[in-house]
Amino acid sequence: MSALSATGPSVGPSESTRWRTVDIVVVAAIAVAFGVVFWFWDVYVWPWASFLSSPGEYAISGVWLLPAVVAPLVVRKPGAAIFAEMVAAIVSVLLGNQWGLDVLLSGFVQGAGAELLFAFVLYRNFSPLVAALAGAGAGVGEALHDLPVYYSSFDVPYQVGIVVLDVVSAAVIAGVGGWLLVRAIRRTGALQAFPASE
Repeated sequence: MSALSATGPSVGPSESTRWRTVDIVVVAAIAVAFGVVFWFWDVYVWPWASFLSSPGEYAISGVWLLPAVVAPLVVRKPGAAIFAEMVAAIVSVLLGNQWGLDVLLSGFVQGAGAELLFAFVLYRNFSPLVAALAGAGAGVGEALHDLPVYYSSFDVPYQVGIVVLDVVSAAVIAGVGGWLLVRAIRRTGALQAFPASE
């Protein structure tokens, strides 16, 4: 059975929670790679997304949430979503971005949103549906951060538009897109040391 199938493999509590050195290294590597992507997105893509008409730019915000889904799909350990989002956020800060240190808070709540969904299924189900829901959870986290910080003075329809676009983008880009990315990587044989290779 594929490790990315509807129910995922059956694993015991100790196996599902114990972090190995290789898990830490790989999640950190995933996060650093996405941190560079974040920097590129921050500098070269997001500023030009205004053609979508605000708040339409949130239709592409799911890219910032990919580590929160990809890392847990690979290592299947509690804390992977928050760990990956935080490291990616730190890299983004170090490389320079338009939001400064606030990216760290944003990364935490985004990672926590995905983490809650994986925790709800006890880190035992890694299906496309769960990945999409985890992505959506990260999107909810992003909206909960962005609305009071950046859009508190905007009217309700505008804020609702942000939430809807945020969650849909997160579910599609980070959730389904992240699941497809891990599936593609698995086919190369690069994930043989992880449950995702099964």
